[in-house]
Amino acid sequence: MMLRQLEYLVALANEGHFARAAEECSVSQPALSEGIRKLEKELGVPLVRRNHAFQSLTPEGQTVLKWARKLLKDRESLKQEVSHHLHGLNGTLRIGAVPAASSTVAMLTDKFARAYPETRINVQASLRSQEIVRQIRNYELDAGLIYAEPQDVAGLLVYPLYAEEHVLLTATGMRKKDAVESWATALEMPLCLLDSSLRGRQVLDQTLSQHSLEVSPRIECDSIVTLLAHVSTGHWASIVPRQWLPPLGALPGIELTRLDNPQVTSQISVVMVDDKPLTLMTQALKEIIFDTFELSDKSTTSDHNE
Repeated sequence: MMLRQLEYLVALANEGHFARAAEECSVSQPALSEGIRKLEKELGVPLVRRNHAFQSLTPEGQTVLKWARKLLKDRESLKQEVSHHLHGLNGTLRIGAVPAASSTVAMLTDKFARAYPETRINVQASLRSQEIVRQIRNYELDAGLIYAEPQDVAGLLVYPLYAEEHVLLTATGMRKKDAVESWATALEMPLCLLDSSLRGRQVLDQTLSQHSLEVSPRIECDSIVTLLAHVSTGHWASIVPRQWLPPLGALPGIELTRLDNPQVTSQISVVMVDDKPLTLMTQALKEIIFDTFELSDKSTTSDHNE
């Protein structure tokens, strides 16, 4: 078995098309197809359902795919560790985050980049929690910031970071200036909120429904920056996590009001693969997270029963 054959299988699973997978691997389509056939022959099971084109992986193919992703990740980790002895930590750190944690991830990546100047960082800050978990399981991300409560995170490392507190954003003069606003009053305003398909919004809706409060925004979007732009028009209010705001500094023309009665919070956690040992890249990030949020390994909520 050659690692190159495993690369072919992973590329085919990712692309769902023989020609695109071959292009991704910089080989001809016949070479890729032959490599996968050799892998099937060696393992003694069909890995791919074919007709005249790719249909899907077989159950055996899905099992091999899981191991292929891990073996290829281990190869990259080996390269990183050898290179680390010669040049220090290098390579690319890949982080995913739900939109509401985009400011938090910036705080972490800034510290990481300054601590390890030979590394590069790729951030995807508009993913759903479920997609982040999927990519971590597939070794496509090193870590993610998610709403962990409803996700199937069995077998992963999960560290709670902080509880979100929501605040009301309005244009200056849109409402009477009070230090605190009730949720009931805030929900009567013309609202622009995150899309209901996003976990942060779902947590908000579910929590408020427990207090017989219903959220009915007229505008929904998938970006907190877009929410802010609507508030700036002076005609819309929005509700966002307080933790998202500090990196933006002053917000001219926008007022921030704490929401109370009921108290609504959501837990943001970091999740990463529970490999032993962790890759150097993931271990370095973990140390920065622990230092920033004053965590310890006792914070782990990993469940190994999948």
